[in-house]
Amino acid sequence: MPTAGTESRAQQAHPAAGDGLLVVDKPAGWTSHDVVGRSRRLCATRRVGHAGTLDPMATGVLVLGVNRATKLLTFLVGADKAYTATIRLGVSTVTDDAEGEVTARHDTSQLTEAAVRAAIADLTGSIQQVPSSVSAIKIDGKRSYARVRAGEDVELPARPVTVHRFEVSDIRAGSSQTDPDAASPTEPVVAWLDLDVEVEVSSGTYVRALARDLGEQLGVGGHLTALRRTRVGGFDLASAATLEQLEQDGVSAHLVPLAEAATATFPSRTLSAQEAIDLGHGKRLPAAQAGRTEPVAAIGPDGVLVAMLDETGEVARSHVVFPAL
Repeated sequence: MPTAGTESRAQQAHPAAGDGLLVVDKPAGWTSHDVVGRSRRLCATRRVGHAGTLDPMATGVLVLGVNRATKLLTFLVGADKAYTATIRLGVSTVTDDAEGEVTARHDTSQLTEAAVRAAIADLTGSIQQVPSSVSAIKIDGKRSYARVRAGEDVELPARPVTVHRFEVSDIRAGSSQTDPDAASPTEPVVAWLDLDVEVEVSSGTYVRALARDLGEQLGVGGHLTALRRTRVGGFDLASAATLEQLEQDGVSAHLVPLAEAATATFPSRTLSAQEAIDLGHGKRLPAAQAGRTEPVAAIGPDGVLVAMLDETGEVARSHVVFPAL
């Protein structure tokens, strides 16, 4: 654990960051908490959080809130997300991904591309999905994955999610005959299919559960062997920086200001000077477009984010206000 002296030296090496979002390209093998920890050092502040966990094996877009921008993370967690992934059909694992122990193997040599695409179509749109048992969902205050690792049998209820897009970009055949680690000499040769896919999903959708369900629907099992998140809301890989880039360039070179961060993903409205003052004093305003279900970014005449609003009714009320500094 760093001492006060080491924290002071870290702050001298890295000037304190302002308010905003950092879009990080998370490396493989790192937990989301690892990335937050490194970013706290780079930003010289403890006020850093993330908008949605990525598993250690996954890479790609991890959105971090710094200082007052942590208040935006609640809304970004609910944003749609996009991924590229590789699904292996014919092999099931206890975790529904490549990090878990293999539980079953089934031959896929008779599986047709038409059958695969038909099954994918059935998993597209509004569906009921049972999350993976090793997800971070809490059951009676304890993470589901912790219960599984403790030897408990965990059954999570299905919940509604939306798979906006689920498309195959490539299909490759393989077998245990070409993978010496896949089977012992006494076991029969088993063929599998690897699918490279692109998916766009609502918040709360588990891509490894899609891999599992696709395999079950085809009767051969399946799991995720690679996952890269390419977009969270309005932030994609083009706006993401690696940890090395943050270290070399400085955080300020990649920090997305509050107003830009909010309007990248959410609808917005421009306030008059008086409306900005009124919101800052806790007053309510008429909704600009009543019935909007998404949070609305209220931008002052100076281009500064004043509040995130709820405009579901005729009167707009503040989810959160960002007082002027």
